[in-house]
Amino acid sequence: MLESLILILLLGFFCGQIARRLKIPALVGMILVGILLRSPAINLITSDVLAASGALRTIAVMAILMKAGLGLDKKKLAQQGTVALRLGFLPATCEALVIAVAAIWIFKFDFTTGLLLGCIIGAESPAVIVPGMLRLKSLGWGVTKGIPDAILTGSALSDVLLLLLFSLLLQFLSQGGNTLIKLPFGFTLSTVQLLPIQIISQIVFGVLIGLLTARILVLLLTKQNWTQNAVQDTIVAANLALLQVVMAEKLPYFSGYLAVMATGFFLIEFDAPLARRLRSGFDSLWVVAEIILFVLLGASIQLQILEKTLVPGLIILAIGTLIGRAIGWYLSTLGSNWNWREKFFLLPANSAKATVQAAIGAIPLAQGISGGETILAIAVLSILVTAPLGAWAIPTFAPKLLAKGEIDPTKVAIARPNLVLAAVDTSALSTQVLTKAAELARRSDGSAIVLYVICTADPQAVELLEAQSRRILADIRHQFITVTGSIPESIINVAQDYQVGDIVMGKRGHKPWNQVLIGSVSQAVLESSSIPVTIVEDNLTGSRNSPSSTLSREGM
Repeated sequence: MLESLILILLLGFFCGQIARRLKIPALVGMILVGILLRSPAINLITSDVLAASGALRTIAVMAILMKAGLGLDKKKLAQQGTVALRLGFLPATCEALVIAVAAIWIFKFDFTTGLLLGCIIGAESPAVIVPGMLRLKSLGWGVTKGIPDAILTGSALSDVLLLLLFSLLLQFLSQGGNTLIKLPFGFTLSTVQLLPIQIISQIVFGVLIGLLTARILVLLLTKQNWTQNAVQDTIVAANLALLQVVMAEKLPYFSGYLAVMATGFFLIEFDAPLARRLRSGFDSLWVVAEIILFVLLGASIQLQILEKTLVPGLIILAIGTLIGRAIGWYLSTLGSNWNWREKFFLLPANSAKATVQAAIGAIPLAQGISGGETILAIAVLSILVTAPLGAWAIPTFAPKLLAKGEIDPTKVAIARPNLVLAAVDTSALSTQVLTKAAELARRSDGSAIVLYVICTADPQAVELLEAQSRRILADIRHQFITVTGSIPESIINVAQDYQVGDIVMGKRGHKPWNQVLIGSVSQAVLESSSIPVTIVEDNLTGSRNSPSSTLSREGM
Protein backbone atom coordinates (compact mmCIF):
# COMPACT_ATOMS: atom_id res chain seq x y z
CA MET A 1 0.00 0.00 0.00
CA LEU A 2 2.82 2.42 0.88
CA GLU A 3 4.60 1.76 -2.41
CA SER A 4 1.39 2.44 -4.33
CA LEU A 5 0.88 5.76 -2.53
CA ILE A 6 4.47 6.78 -3.27
CA LEU A 7 3.96 6.01 -6.96
CA ILE A 8 0.64 7.88 -7.01
CA LEU A 9 2.10 11.02 -5.44
CA LEU A 10 5.42 11.12 -7.30
CA LEU A 11 4.22 10.11 -10.76
CA GLY A 12 1.01 12.10 -10.37
CA PHE A 13 2.92 15.24 -9.45
CA PHE A 14 5.57 15.05 -12.18
CA CYS A 15 3.18 13.97 -14.94
CA GLY A 16 0.89 16.83 -13.89
CA GLN A 17 3.82 19.24 -14.20
CA ILE A 18 4.77 17.81 -17.60
CA ALA A 19 1.20 18.34 -18.77
CA ARG A 20 1.25 21.91 -17.44
CA ARG A 21 4.49 22.66 -19.31
CA LEU A 22 2.87 21.35 -22.48
CA LYS A 23 0.01 23.86 -21.88
CA ILE A 24 -2.35 20.99 -20.96
CA PRO A 25 -4.33 20.90 -17.68
CA ALA A 26 -2.33 19.11 -14.98
CA LEU A 27 -5.24 16.79 -14.21
CA VAL A 28 -4.81 15.20 -17.65
CA GLY A 29 -1.37 13.96 -16.67
CA MET A 30 -2.67 12.75 -13.31
CA ILE A 31 -5.59 10.84 -14.87
CA LEU A 32 -3.22 9.23 -17.39
CA VAL A 33 -0.98 8.08 -14.53
CA GLY A 34 -3.98 6.42 -12.86
CA ILE A 35 -4.98 4.67 -16.10
CA LEU A 36 -1.39 3.50 -16.65
CA LEU A 37 -0.79 2.26 -13.10
CA ARG A 38 -4.08 0.33 -13.12
CA SER A 39 -3.61 -1.17 -16.59
CA PRO A 40 -3.41 -5.02 -16.70
CA ALA A 41 0.15 -4.88 -18.08
CA ILE A 42 1.46 -2.87 -15.08
CA ASN A 43 -1.14 -2.99 -12.27
CA LEU A 44 0.97 -1.25 -9.61
CA ILE A 45 -1.92 0.04 -7.47
CA THR A 46 -2.65 -2.50 -4.75
CA SER A 47 -6.10 -3.71 -3.84
CA ASP A 48 -5.78 -2.00 -0.44
CA VAL A 49 -5.43 1.41 -2.10
CA LEU A 50 -8.28 0.68 -4.49
CA ALA A 51 -10.46 -0.38 -1.56
CA ALA A 52 -9.66 2.93 0.17
CA SER A 53 -10.03 5.01 -3.00
CA GLY A 54 -13.59 6.02 -2.14
CA ALA A 55 -12.53 7.39 1.24
CA LEU A 56 -9.49 9.14 -0.23
CA ARG A 57 -11.60 10.78 -2.93
CA THR A 58 -14.06 11.91 -0.26
CA ILE A 59 -11.24 13.64 1.64
CA ALA A 60 -10.08 15.35 -1.56
CA VAL A 61 -13.57 16.56 -2.48
CA MET A 62 -14.05 17.81 1.09
CA ALA A 63 -10.87 19.89 0.76
CA ILE A 64 -11.92 21.50 -2.51
CA LEU A 65 -15.45 22.26 -1.30
CA MET A 66 -14.06 23.90 1.84
CA LYS A 67 -11.88 26.02 -0.44
CA ALA A 68 -15.01 26.89 -2.42
CA GLY A 69 -16.91 27.95 0.69
CA LEU A 70 -13.99 30.06 1.91
CA GLY A 71 -14.00 31.83 -1.46
CA LEU A 72 -17.71 32.70 -1.70
CA ASP A 73 -18.84 36.31 -1.53
CA LYS A 74 -22.21 36.99 0.12
CA LYS A 75 -22.60 40.40 -1.51
CA LYS A 76 -21.99 39.03 -5.00
CA LEU A 77 -24.45 36.19 -4.44
CA ALA A 78 -27.10 38.62 -3.17
CA GLN A 79 -26.43 40.81 -6.20
CA GLN A 80 -27.22 37.88 -8.51
CA GLY A 81 -30.67 37.35 -7.02
CA THR A 82 -32.03 33.97 -8.08
CA VAL A 83 -29.43 33.26 -10.77
CA ALA A 84 -27.28 31.06 -8.50
CA LEU A 85 -30.38 29.20 -7.27
CA ARG A 86 -31.61 28.62 -10.83
CA LEU A 87 -28.14 27.47 -11.89
CA GLY A 88 -28.39 24.87 -9.14
CA PHE A 89 -31.52 23.28 -10.59
CA LEU A 90 -32.31 24.15 -14.19
CA PRO A 91 -29.16 23.17 -16.18
CA ALA A 92 -28.79 19.82 -14.39
CA THR A 93 -32.51 19.03 -14.63
CA CYS A 94 -32.75 19.96 -18.31
CA GLU A 95 -29.62 17.95 -19.17
CA ALA A 96 -30.90 14.88 -17.29
CA LEU A 97 -34.28 15.04 -19.05
CA VAL A 98 -32.78 15.53 -22.52
CA ILE A 99 -30.33 12.66 -21.97
CA ALA A 100 -33.21 10.45 -20.81
CA VAL A 101 -35.11 11.13 -24.05
CA ALA A 102 -31.96 10.63 -26.16
CA ALA A 103 -31.19 7.34 -24.38
CA ILE A 104 -34.67 6.03 -25.24
CA TRP A 105 -33.95 6.78 -28.90
CA ILE A 106 -30.28 5.64 -29.07
CA PHE A 107 -30.06 2.79 -26.52
CA LYS A 108 -33.73 1.76 -26.36
CA PHE A 109 -33.82 2.43 -22.61
CA ASP A 110 -37.09 2.95 -20.78
CA PHE A 111 -37.58 6.48 -19.42
CA THR A 112 -36.61 5.59 -15.84
CA THR A 113 -33.29 4.02 -16.87
CA GLY A 114 -32.63 6.92 -19.24
CA LEU A 115 -33.25 9.39 -16.41
CA LEU A 116 -30.89 7.38 -14.19
CA LEU A 117 -28.20 7.87 -16.86
CA GLY A 118 -29.13 11.56 -17.05
CA CYS A 119 -28.62 12.01 -13.30
CA ILE A 120 -25.16 10.46 -13.49
CA ILE A 121 -24.03 12.48 -16.52
CA GLY A 122 -25.73 15.73 -15.47
CA ALA A 123 -23.82 16.03 -12.18
CA GLU A 124 -21.03 18.63 -12.25
CA SER A 125 -17.51 18.02 -11.01
CA PRO A 126 -16.44 20.11 -8.01
CA ALA A 127 -12.87 18.89 -8.51
CA VAL A 128 -12.69 20.69 -11.87
CA ILE A 129 -15.13 23.58 -11.47
CA VAL A 130 -14.16 24.77 -7.97
CA PRO A 131 -10.40 25.26 -8.63
CA GLY A 132 -11.24 26.87 -11.95
CA MET A 133 -13.69 29.36 -10.45
CA LEU A 134 -11.41 30.20 -7.51
CA ARG A 135 -8.59 30.85 -9.95
CA LEU A 136 -10.81 33.24 -11.91
CA LYS A 137 -11.77 35.04 -8.68
CA SER A 138 -8.12 35.43 -7.72
CA LEU A 139 -7.45 37.02 -11.11
CA GLY A 140 -10.58 39.19 -11.09
CA TRP A 141 -12.39 37.65 -14.08
CA GLY A 142 -16.16 38.01 -13.74
CA VAL A 143 -16.01 39.14 -10.09
CA THR A 144 -17.89 42.40 -10.63
CA LYS A 145 -21.11 40.51 -11.37
CA GLY A 146 -20.29 37.58 -9.08
CA ILE A 147 -20.22 35.06 -11.94
CA PRO A 148 -17.72 32.62 -10.34
CA ASP A 149 -19.70 32.74 -7.07
CA ALA A 150 -22.97 31.96 -8.87
CA ILE A 151 -21.37 29.02 -10.71
CA LEU A 152 -19.80 27.64 -7.51
CA THR A 153 -23.09 27.77 -5.59
CA GLY A 154 -25.14 26.41 -8.48
CA SER A 155 -22.75 23.51 -8.97
CA ALA A 156 -23.06 22.43 -5.32
CA LEU A 157 -26.86 22.63 -5.36
CA SER A 158 -27.17 20.72 -8.64
CA ASP A 159 -25.16 17.81 -7.27
CA VAL A 160 -27.46 17.63 -4.22
CA LEU A 161 -30.50 17.46 -6.51
CA LEU A 162 -29.13 14.86 -8.92
CA LEU A 163 -27.68 12.58 -6.24
CA LEU A 164 -31.04 12.49 -4.45
CA LEU A 165 -32.88 11.78 -7.70
CA PHE A 166 -30.30 9.10 -8.56
CA SER A 167 -30.92 7.35 -5.23
CA LEU A 168 -34.68 7.45 -5.78
CA LEU A 169 -34.46 6.04 -9.32
CA LEU A 170 -32.01 3.33 -8.24
CA GLN A 171 -34.39 2.24 -5.49
CA PHE A 172 -37.31 2.36 -7.92
CA LEU A 173 -35.54 0.15 -10.49
CA SER A 174 -34.12 -2.28 -7.90
CA GLN A 175 -37.47 -2.84 -6.17
CA GLY A 176 -39.49 -2.82 -9.36
CA GLY A 177 -41.72 0.16 -8.59
CA ASN A 178 -42.64 3.06 -6.39
CA THR A 179 -42.61 2.12 -2.70
CA LEU A 180 -44.60 3.55 0.19
CA ILE A 181 -42.90 4.93 3.28
CA LYS A 182 -44.70 5.24 6.62
CA LEU A 183 -44.10 8.51 8.47
CA PRO A 184 -44.94 9.44 12.08
CA PHE A 185 -48.57 10.27 12.97
CA GLY A 186 -49.94 7.81 10.42
CA PHE A 187 -48.80 9.60 7.26
CA THR A 188 -47.79 7.54 4.24
CA LEU A 189 -45.89 8.92 1.24
CA SER A 190 -44.42 7.33 -1.84
CA THR A 191 -40.73 7.77 -2.63
CA VAL A 192 -41.65 10.14 -5.46
CA GLN A 193 -43.79 12.30 -3.15
CA LEU A 194 -41.00 12.30 -0.58
CA LEU A 195 -38.36 13.60 -3.04
CA PRO A 196 -39.17 17.36 -2.75
CA ILE A 197 -39.14 17.06 1.04
CA GLN A 198 -35.75 15.31 0.90
CA ILE A 199 -34.29 18.00 -1.37
CA ILE A 200 -35.44 20.82 0.91
CA SER A 201 -34.21 18.91 3.98
CA GLN A 202 -30.78 18.25 2.46
CA ILE A 203 -30.30 21.92 1.59
CA VAL A 204 -31.77 23.54 4.71
CA PHE A 205 -30.14 21.21 7.24
CA GLY A 206 -26.89 21.26 5.26
CA VAL A 207 -26.73 25.06 5.54
CA LEU A 208 -27.70 25.01 9.24
CA ILE A 209 -25.09 22.38 10.12
CA GLY A 210 -22.49 24.37 8.20
CA LEU A 211 -23.43 27.46 10.20
CA LEU A 212 -23.17 25.54 13.50
CA THR A 213 -19.79 24.07 12.54
CA ALA A 214 -18.47 27.53 11.65
CA ARG A 215 -19.56 28.80 15.07
CA ILE A 216 -17.78 25.87 16.75
CA LEU A 217 -14.58 26.53 14.79
CA VAL A 218 -14.58 30.21 15.74
CA LEU A 219 -15.14 29.26 19.40
CA LEU A 220 -12.35 26.65 19.46
CA LEU A 221 -9.75 28.33 17.28
CA THR A 222 -10.23 32.03 18.02
CA LYS A 223 -12.03 32.63 21.29
CA GLN A 224 -10.58 29.76 23.29
CA ASN A 225 -7.25 29.51 21.39
CA TRP A 226 -6.94 25.72 21.38
CA THR A 227 -4.45 25.91 18.49
CA GLN A 228 -1.09 27.63 18.16
CA ASN A 229 -0.62 27.98 14.39
CA ALA A 230 -2.36 27.81 11.00
CA VAL A 231 -1.45 24.14 10.48
CA GLN A 232 -3.31 23.14 13.63
CA ASP A 233 -6.24 25.36 12.60
CA THR A 234 -6.41 23.52 9.27
CA ILE A 235 -6.23 20.07 10.91
CA VAL A 236 -9.15 20.84 13.22
CA ALA A 237 -11.25 22.44 10.47
CA ALA A 238 -10.56 19.61 8.00
CA ASN A 239 -11.56 16.95 10.53
CA LEU A 240 -14.80 18.72 11.43
CA ALA A 241 -15.58 19.15 7.74
CA LEU A 242 -14.89 15.48 7.08
CA LEU A 243 -17.07 14.56 10.05
CA GLN A 244 -19.96 16.37 8.35
CA VAL A 245 -19.55 14.22 5.24
CA VAL A 246 -19.34 10.98 7.25
CA MET A 247 -22.37 11.87 9.38
CA ALA A 248 -24.38 12.74 6.25
CA GLU A 249 -23.82 9.19 4.99
CA LYS A 250 -25.20 7.76 8.24
CA LEU A 251 -27.97 10.39 8.64
CA PRO A 252 -29.17 11.18 5.11
CA TYR A 253 -31.21 14.20 6.16
CA PHE A 254 -28.65 16.78 5.08
CA SER A 255 -26.03 17.18 2.38
CA GLY A 256 -22.57 16.73 3.86
CA TYR A 257 -20.82 18.40 0.95
CA LEU A 258 -23.18 21.39 1.06
CA ALA A 259 -22.57 21.62 4.83
CA VAL A 260 -18.80 21.75 4.21
CA MET A 261 -19.20 24.53 1.66
CA ALA A 262 -21.56 26.43 3.99
CA THR A 263 -19.00 26.12 6.81
CA GLY A 264 -16.40 27.95 4.75
CA PHE A 265 -18.93 30.57 3.68
CA PHE A 266 -20.02 31.38 7.26
CA LEU A 267 -16.43 31.42 8.53
CA ILE A 268 -15.76 34.44 6.30
CA GLU A 269 -18.69 36.27 7.90
CA PHE A 270 -17.91 35.25 11.50
CA ASP A 271 -14.11 35.62 11.57
CA ALA A 272 -12.35 36.88 8.44
CA PRO A 273 -8.77 36.47 9.84
CA LEU A 274 -9.47 32.82 10.72
CA ALA A 275 -10.98 32.24 7.29
CA ARG A 276 -7.89 33.70 5.67
CA ARG A 277 -5.58 31.38 7.66
CA LEU A 278 -7.71 28.37 6.79
CA ARG A 279 -7.79 29.36 3.13
CA SER A 280 -4.01 29.15 3.03
CA GLY A 281 -4.05 25.82 4.87
CA PHE A 282 -6.61 24.24 2.54
CA ASP A 283 -4.66 25.55 -0.46
CA SER A 284 -1.72 23.48 0.77
CA LEU A 285 -3.93 20.47 1.54
CA TRP A 286 -5.37 20.59 -1.98
CA VAL A 287 -1.89 20.24 -3.51
CA VAL A 288 -1.74 16.65 -2.19
CA ALA A 289 -5.47 15.93 -2.39
CA GLU A 290 -5.62 16.92 -6.07
CA ILE A 291 -2.99 14.35 -7.04
CA ILE A 292 -4.68 11.54 -5.10
CA LEU A 293 -8.12 12.47 -6.44
CA PHE A 294 -7.26 12.51 -10.14
CA VAL A 295 -4.82 9.59 -10.13
CA LEU A 296 -7.41 7.39 -8.40
CA LEU A 297 -10.02 8.78 -10.78
CA GLY A 298 -7.89 7.53 -13.65
CA ALA A 299 -7.43 4.18 -11.91
CA SER A 300 -11.22 3.76 -11.74
CA ILE A 301 -11.62 4.20 -15.52
CA GLN A 302 -12.06 0.97 -17.50
CA LEU A 303 -11.12 1.79 -21.08
CA GLN A 304 -12.13 -1.61 -22.42
CA ILE A 305 -15.82 -0.91 -21.83
CA LEU A 306 -15.78 2.01 -24.29
CA GLU A 307 -15.46 -0.13 -27.44
CA LYS A 308 -19.17 -0.45 -28.26
CA THR A 309 -20.43 2.86 -26.92
CA LEU A 310 -17.85 5.43 -28.03
CA VAL A 311 -19.78 7.08 -30.86
CA PRO A 312 -23.28 6.91 -29.35
CA GLY A 313 -21.80 8.02 -26.03
CA LEU A 314 -20.29 11.12 -27.63
CA ILE A 315 -23.66 11.86 -29.22
CA ILE A 316 -25.40 11.57 -25.84
CA LEU A 317 -22.87 13.94 -24.23
CA ALA A 318 -23.21 16.47 -27.05
CA ILE A 319 -27.03 16.39 -26.93
CA GLY A 320 -27.06 16.72 -23.14
CA THR A 321 -24.70 19.68 -23.11
CA LEU A 322 -25.58 21.60 -26.26
CA ILE A 323 -29.36 21.15 -25.96
CA GLY A 324 -30.24 20.24 -22.37
CA ARG A 325 -27.75 22.42 -20.53
CA ALA A 326 -28.07 25.24 -23.03
CA ILE A 327 -31.81 25.46 -22.28
CA GLY A 328 -31.07 25.39 -18.55
CA TRP A 329 -28.42 28.10 -18.85
CA TYR A 330 -30.78 30.32 -20.84
CA LEU A 331 -33.57 29.95 -18.28
CA SER A 332 -31.15 30.44 -15.36
CA THR A 333 -29.80 33.76 -16.63
CA LEU A 334 -33.08 35.08 -18.02
CA GLY A 335 -33.66 38.58 -16.65
CA SER A 336 -30.15 38.83 -15.18
CA ASN A 337 -27.55 41.52 -15.89
CA TRP A 338 -25.28 39.04 -17.70
CA ASN A 339 -24.45 39.89 -21.30
CA TRP A 340 -24.32 37.27 -24.06
CA ARG A 341 -20.56 36.70 -23.61
CA GLU A 342 -20.99 35.97 -19.90
CA LYS A 343 -23.91 33.63 -20.60
CA PHE A 344 -21.88 31.83 -23.25
CA PHE A 345 -19.07 31.35 -20.70
CA LEU A 346 -21.28 28.81 -18.92
CA LEU A 347 -20.55 26.33 -21.73
CA PRO A 348 -16.85 25.88 -20.83
CA ALA A 349 -17.29 26.76 -17.14
CA ASN A 350 -20.19 24.58 -16.08
CA SER A 351 -19.95 21.32 -18.05
CA ALA A 352 -17.08 19.31 -16.54
CA LYS A 353 -17.80 15.81 -15.21
CA ALA A 354 -15.44 13.75 -13.07
CA THR A 355 -15.83 12.97 -9.37
CA VAL A 356 -19.55 12.17 -9.17
CA GLN A 357 -19.40 10.01 -12.30
CA ALA A 358 -16.44 8.06 -10.87
CA ALA A 359 -18.28 7.60 -7.57
CA ILE A 360 -21.67 6.39 -8.81
CA GLY A 361 -21.16 5.37 -12.46
CA ALA A 362 -20.66 1.68 -11.66
CA ILE A 363 -23.48 1.36 -9.11
CA PRO A 364 -26.29 0.49 -11.61
CA LEU A 365 -24.16 -2.31 -13.09
CA ALA A 366 -23.26 -3.62 -9.61
CA GLN A 367 -26.95 -3.74 -8.66
CA GLY A 368 -27.93 -5.58 -11.82
CA ILE A 369 -29.84 -2.72 -13.49
CA SER A 370 -30.57 -3.42 -17.15
CA GLY A 371 -28.25 -1.26 -19.26
CA GLY A 372 -25.78 -0.85 -16.38
CA GLU A 373 -22.75 -1.62 -18.56
CA THR A 374 -23.74 1.07 -21.06
CA ILE A 375 -24.32 3.57 -18.24
CA LEU A 376 -20.85 2.86 -16.84
CA ALA A 377 -19.26 3.24 -20.28
CA ILE A 378 -20.85 6.66 -20.84
CA ALA A 379 -19.89 7.77 -17.33
CA VAL A 380 -16.26 6.85 -18.11
CA LEU A 381 -16.46 8.64 -21.45
CA SER A 382 -17.86 11.78 -19.83
CA ILE A 383 -14.84 11.92 -17.50
CA LEU A 384 -12.30 11.40 -20.28
CA VAL A 385 -13.88 14.05 -22.51
CA THR A 386 -15.27 16.78 -20.27
CA ALA A 387 -12.81 16.88 -17.33
CA PRO A 388 -9.71 17.78 -19.40
CA LEU A 389 -11.79 19.96 -21.73
CA GLY A 390 -13.33 21.88 -18.83
CA ALA A 391 -10.00 22.34 -17.04
CA TRP A 392 -8.52 23.78 -20.25
CA ALA A 393 -11.52 25.84 -21.34
CA ILE A 394 -12.14 27.75 -18.07
CA PRO A 395 -8.83 29.69 -18.01
CA THR A 396 -8.72 29.90 -21.81
CA PHE A 397 -12.12 31.47 -22.42
CA ALA A 398 -12.46 33.57 -19.25
CA PRO A 399 -10.25 36.43 -20.55
CA LYS A 400 -12.18 36.42 -23.84
CA LEU A 401 -15.71 36.34 -22.43
CA LEU A 402 -15.58 37.93 -18.96
CA ALA A 403 -14.77 41.43 -17.76
CA LYS A 404 -12.00 41.92 -15.24
CA GLY A 405 -12.95 43.53 -11.93
CA GLU A 406 -11.44 44.49 -8.63
CA ILE A 407 -10.26 41.59 -6.48
CA ASP A 408 -11.37 41.34 -2.85
CA PRO A 409 -8.37 39.82 -0.99
CA THR A 410 -10.57 39.06 2.04
CA LYS A 411 -12.55 36.52 0.01
CA VAL A 412 -9.87 34.76 -2.02
CA ALA A 413 -6.10 34.49 -2.25
CA ILE A 414 -4.77 36.82 -4.93
CA ALA A 415 -3.04 35.01 -7.77
CA ARG A 416 -0.03 37.16 -8.48
CA PRO A 417 3.50 36.32 -9.57
CA ASN A 418 5.76 35.75 -6.57
CA LEU A 419 8.59 37.26 -8.56
CA VAL A 420 10.59 40.34 -7.57
CA LEU A 421 12.69 42.41 -9.98
CA ALA A 422 15.76 44.07 -8.43
CA ALA A 423 17.16 46.81 -10.71
CA VAL A 424 20.80 47.34 -9.67
CA ASP A 425 23.79 49.40 -10.75
CA THR A 426 27.44 49.51 -9.75
CA SER A 427 26.88 51.85 -6.78
CA ALA A 428 27.03 50.82 -3.13
CA LEU A 429 23.22 51.13 -3.04
CA SER A 430 22.89 47.82 -4.90
CA THR A 431 23.42 46.01 -1.57
CA GLN A 432 20.31 47.64 -0.08
CA VAL A 433 18.31 46.98 -3.25
CA LEU A 434 19.24 43.29 -3.26
CA THR A 435 18.54 43.00 0.48
CA LYS A 436 15.08 44.53 0.07
CA ALA A 437 14.34 42.28 -2.91
CA ALA A 438 15.38 39.25 -0.86
CA GLU A 439 13.07 40.34 1.96
CA LEU A 440 10.07 40.69 -0.38
CA ALA A 441 10.79 37.33 -2.04
CA ARG A 442 11.06 35.53 1.32
CA ARG A 443 7.75 36.96 2.54
CA SER A 444 5.91 35.42 -0.41
CA ASP A 445 8.13 32.34 -0.80
CA GLY A 446 8.95 33.75 -4.21
CA SER A 447 11.91 34.19 -6.54
CA ALA A 448 13.86 37.14 -7.91
CA ILE A 449 15.33 38.60 -11.07
CA VAL A 450 18.40 40.82 -10.77
CA LEU A 451 18.59 43.26 -13.67
CA TYR A 452 21.63 45.31 -14.66
CA VAL A 453 21.23 47.71 -17.58
CA ILE A 454 24.65 48.07 -19.23
CA CYS A 455 25.55 51.62 -20.09
CA THR A 456 29.32 51.15 -20.59
CA ALA A 457 31.07 47.84 -21.17
CA ASP A 458 32.64 46.74 -17.88
CA PRO A 459 32.82 42.91 -17.56
CA GLN A 460 34.45 43.13 -14.13
CA ALA A 461 31.54 45.19 -12.74
CA VAL A 462 29.05 42.65 -14.07
CA GLU A 463 30.96 39.79 -12.43
CA LEU A 464 31.05 41.62 -9.10
CA LEU A 465 27.31 42.33 -9.23
CA GLU A 466 26.55 38.70 -10.09
CA ALA A 467 28.70 37.48 -7.19
CA GLN A 468 27.00 39.94 -4.85
CA SER A 469 23.58 38.69 -6.00
CA ARG A 470 24.55 35.07 -5.35
CA ARG A 471 25.68 35.98 -1.83
CA ILE A 472 22.63 38.05 -0.78
CA LEU A 473 20.07 35.85 -2.57
CA ALA A 474 21.74 32.58 -1.63
CA ASP A 475 18.53 31.05 -0.22
CA ILE A 476 16.27 32.39 -2.99
CA ARG A 477 15.83 31.10 -6.51
CA HIS A 478 17.04 33.95 -8.72
CA GLN A 479 18.27 34.84 -12.16
CA PHE A 480 20.86 37.50 -13.11
CA ILE A 481 20.28 39.16 -16.47
CA THR A 482 21.87 42.06 -18.32
CA VAL A 483 20.41 44.20 -21.09
CA THR A 484 21.42 47.32 -22.97
CA GLY A 485 19.36 50.42 -23.70
CA SER A 486 17.43 53.10 -21.87
CA ILE A 487 17.37 52.28 -18.15
CA PRO A 488 13.70 53.13 -17.39
CA GLU A 489 12.41 51.43 -20.56
CA SER A 490 14.56 48.36 -19.93
CA ILE A 491 13.27 48.01 -16.36
CA ILE A 492 9.63 48.31 -17.48
CA ASN A 493 10.08 45.93 -20.44
CA VAL A 494 11.82 43.23 -18.39
CA ALA A 495 9.21 43.55 -15.62
CA GLN A 496 6.41 43.06 -18.16
CA ASP A 497 8.14 40.23 -20.04
CA TYR A 498 8.72 38.24 -16.84
CA GLN A 499 5.36 39.22 -15.25
CA VAL A 500 6.98 40.27 -11.98
CA GLY A 501 4.96 41.23 -8.91
CA ASP A 502 7.27 43.94 -7.52
CA ILE A 503 10.08 46.20 -8.75
CA VAL A 504 12.83 47.26 -6.34
CA MET A 505 15.26 50.02 -7.32
CA GLY A 506 17.51 52.61 -5.65
CA LYS A 507 17.29 56.37 -5.06
CA ARG A 508 20.55 58.23 -4.96
CA GLY A 509 21.29 61.23 -2.79
CA HIS A 510 19.44 62.77 0.14
CA LYS A 511 17.48 65.52 -1.55
CA PRO A 512 13.74 65.83 -0.96
CA TRP A 513 11.59 63.45 -3.03
CA ASN A 514 10.07 66.19 -5.15
CA GLN A 515 13.55 67.33 -6.21
CA VAL A 516 15.22 63.95 -6.64
CA LEU A 517 12.44 62.47 -8.76
CA ILE A 518 12.33 65.31 -11.29
CA GLY A 519 13.84 63.92 -14.48
CA SER A 520 15.22 60.84 -12.69
CA VAL A 521 15.09 57.14 -13.53
CA SER A 522 12.92 56.63 -10.44
CA GLN A 523 10.34 59.10 -11.66
CA ALA A 524 10.25 57.55 -15.13
CA VAL A 525 9.67 54.05 -13.76
CA LEU A 526 7.03 55.19 -11.26
CA GLU A 527 5.09 57.04 -13.94
CA SER A 528 5.27 54.21 -16.47
CA SER A 529 4.87 51.09 -14.33
CA SER A 530 1.54 49.51 -13.41
CA ILE A 531 3.50 47.18 -11.09
CA PRO A 532 4.25 48.19 -7.46
CA VAL A 533 7.65 49.92 -7.19
CA THR A 534 9.72 50.02 -4.00
CA ILE A 535 12.34 52.79 -3.85
CA VAL A 536 15.34 52.14 -1.60
CA GLU A 537 17.75 54.81 -0.34
CA ASP A 538 20.83 54.61 1.88
CA ASN A 539 19.84 53.14 5.29
CA LEU A 540 16.20 54.07 4.62
CA THR A 541 13.57 52.17 2.72
CA GLY A 542 10.53 53.93 1.33
CA SER A 543 7.71 52.37 -0.62
CA ARG A 544 5.96 54.12 -3.45
CA ASN A 545 3.24 52.49 -5.53
CA SER A 546 2.74 53.17 -9.19
CA PRO A 547 -0.33 55.25 -9.95
CA SER A 548 -2.43 52.69 -11.83
CA SER A 549 -2.77 49.70 -9.49
CA THR A 550 -1.24 47.95 -6.52
CA LEU A 551 -2.08 44.52 -7.97
CA SER A 552 -0.21 42.74 -10.73
CA ARG A 553 -2.09 41.90 -13.88
CA GLU A 554 -2.01 38.52 -15.57
CA GLY A 555 -0.10 38.46 -18.81
CA MET A 556 1.75 41.76 -18.41
